[in-house]
This record gives sequence, C-alpha cells and structure tokens, in this order.
Amino acid sequence: MARQPTPRRNGSAPAPSPSRRAWLKGLLAGLAGALGGAAAARAAERTSATGGGSAEAVPEHAPFLPGRPAGAVPYGRPSPFVQGVVRRWLRGMLPSPLSRSSFTPLAALEGIITPNGLVFERHHGGAPSIDPARFSLAVHGAVARPMRFSLDDLKRLPTVSRIHFLECAGNNSLNWKEPAANAVQFTHGLLSCCEWTGVPLMEVLRLCGARRRARWLLAEGADGVAYARSVPRHLWKDALLVFAQNGEALRPEQGFPLRLVVPGTEGSLNVKWLHRLKLGRKPWLTREETARYADLQGDGKARLFTLVQEVNSVILRPCPENPLKRHGRQRLSGIAWSGHGRISAVEVSFDGGVNWLPTRLEEPVLPKCLTRFSLPFDWHGEELLLQSRAVDEKGNVQPTYAEMLKVKSANQVYHNNAITTWQVMESGEARHVRLG
Repeated sequence: MARQPTPRRNGSAPAPSPSRRAWLKGLLAGLAGALGGAAAARAAERTSATGGGSAEAVPEHAPFLPGRPAGAVPYGRPSPFVQGVVRRWLRGMLPSPLSRSSFTPLAALEGIITPNGLVFERHHGGAPSIDPARFSLAVHGAVARPMRFSLDDLKRLPTVSRIHFLECAGNNSLNWKEPAANAVQFTHGLLSCCEWTGVPLMEVLRLCGARRRARWLLAEGADGVAYARSVPRHLWKDALLVFAQNGEALRPEQGFPLRLVVPGTEGSLNVKWLHRLKLGRKPWLTREETARYADLQGDGKARLFTLVQEVNSVILRPCPENPLKRHGRQRLSGIAWSGHGRISAVEVSFDGGVNWLPTRLEEPVLPKCLTRFSLPFDWHGEELLLQSRAVDEKGNVQPTYAEMLKVKSANQVYHNNAITTWQVMESGEARHVRLG
C-alpha cells in the first residue's frame, strides 16, 4: 500500500515524525558541541599565550560571535568605540549663533580627506534649507546670453572631480597677539580637504558668452544675508560650480545644492548656496570684502583682495591633543598646504628653529591640497620645541612670526601662516608657545 502523506495542520508544513525530531535534536546538539569546543579551544589558546601574547594566539578582542547584519544602519556611522571626534566651536568667538564657525578635529584624522561630517563651518546668516527642485542659478551681466540653470541642467554638463583644501582666511586668527588657543583644532581647525565634483565655471561662462570686457564676477549666495564676493578673472580658470563633495551631495552646511570652489583661495571666496553670477568690469566692493576679509594695516589703510592662501603647515603628532605616551621610537606627522600649488618640502625642528631636518612627503602630493609629512625620531623624556616649515613649488617659504610681521600688520586678523611651536614637556604633554 502506498504511504500516505502526513496530514497538514491548518495548511502548515507536515509535522515532523518522532524519528525526524530526534534526528534534528541530535544535529543541533552536535553543532552546539562543535561551536562550544571551538570556543573552548580558542579560550585555551588565549590562556596558553605568555608574555606579550603569541602571534598565533586568538586575541581577546575577537569575539567570533554573529555581528550586525548588512543594512541595519542605512547610512554608516563611526564605531561606538570612536568618541569625541566632532566639530567644536568656541563660545564668545563670534557674536551670534547664526554667524559662527565650527572647527575640524585635525589631530584625530588620518590621510588628507576630511569626512563630510567633520568639515569646518563658517556661516554669516545660518545654513538655509533649499529645495533643489526649486533651485536655479542665474548668470547675467556682461554676457551675450543671460541664462538660468536648474541643478539638472548643470549635472548634464561635463563634470570634473578634484581634491583641494578649503581654509578660512581667519584660520589661526586667535593667535596673532599671543598663543591664545592650546589645541590644534582651535589654532588650525578652520581647514579641511575634500574631493569636489562639479562643472567648470568656464563651461557655464562659455555657454552664456562672457564678454571680453568682463574682468570680475559677483558670486551671490541664497543665505539669510545674501552673502556675495567679487572674483577676479584670473581665478576663473580653475573654479568649479560644485554639487558633490567626497562622492555625495553637498551637506546643507557646505552649500547644498550648489557652491563655488576657487582652489587655493580663502574660504570666504568659495560662496555657498550659490544662486547668482553677475559679470562686470569692476569689483562690487561688498561688505564681505571691505569691512570684512580685508587686511588692516598699521596706518589705518587696508589691503583688499588678498585672496590666495599662503604656504602653511602644522604638526599633528605630537600636539596638545596627541601627547607622547611612552619613551622610545616615535613618528612625527603633520600636514602642509599652499594656495600657490604643490608642497615641495617640509622641514621640522626639535629645538625651536636652531636646526632643521627634512621630512618625507607622503603620497599623494597634489596642487592646492593638503600634503602629509612624517619623520621618525627617538624620545626619552627630554623637552622639545617642535616646529614645521613648509616650502611650495613656487619657492614660497613659511615664515616665523617675526618674518611675517615685516610684511603684515599685527592689527590684522586674517592670513596668519606663521610657524607654530609646540613645547613638548618631560611628561610628553604638548602646549602652544611663542618664541622670540
């Protein structure tokens, strides 16, 4: 007689027979025993490790347990074991929360790329929320064909991606008179470096038919203060109309949906929330290039349009946030940059500028981009006066404070590129000091 199938219960799968149930129970018990045996073997292997631990021993930090499934966090976040790597701002530095800066934690970063969530901020009227579906860029003035571009229009044009630093003109401004900030985040943290993706400015000006008589361009943002800057013609060639940063859309605080990036120039020229370009013969002399972002001199006059960021560098290891923790072999590391092009050399001094040693420049070394430098050294508790001095491909050399003040005024607050000194004490802790 043919064997009849086991009846289903309410349409469910057939109930397992007693023999099948016993087989499954034995299989599960065997798997548990195997896993338990493997865990016991790993525990024994850990226990057998002596001294600093056997290279073959399974480390304590490896739990070998099921982890978080893929897709559990749709947008990735740092490990919960990485704490405190965030932007910070200084209370009282600027009068209003809407006109304020936040600083990049440079000492906690590696390589040259700044994660989008850590790129410094500088707003003059807060960060607006702009619907890209309603956005447009108007181009008018001294052009043959005034035009208006949607974001989709711009994305259909030829695009490029380039890595460049972005630095506020007020970076290190707290330290003109004396070392007022004892953390690299607050001395140099108005500095970031990203891959910028967008349309070359010249492509849009070509479509609009820029007139030969046009020598300046007004870039205006759509923020609460209609922030605007005049850009001279010799800087148009490398400028980008940027809609993406490090592979994703610009963050709102970085100018979403569109910003201007003029490589190597002060951050204030790189207008965010860009919505209007007007071409003309003369600069517009806006508030942000006369009352602000002008270099006040000792005679009461001011230098205007000092736009290119000069050669600069800073040591990140060791520094106030990264003290030396043990004697022996160490690795000195830092970053250098210049708005004039590539970094060609960085030297460091351990004795406050009396003697200098060359460092190794770590690849990539790109124009108008952060460049990493490093040097191994031995330390056994002696006091150090650490300095770095950068040179760019145009031959510009980073100055001491005394050298800088021969060509700049102590009254100004912008474009401080003087050599920074960290005093490393016997404890390994570092602090910001001024020599001479």
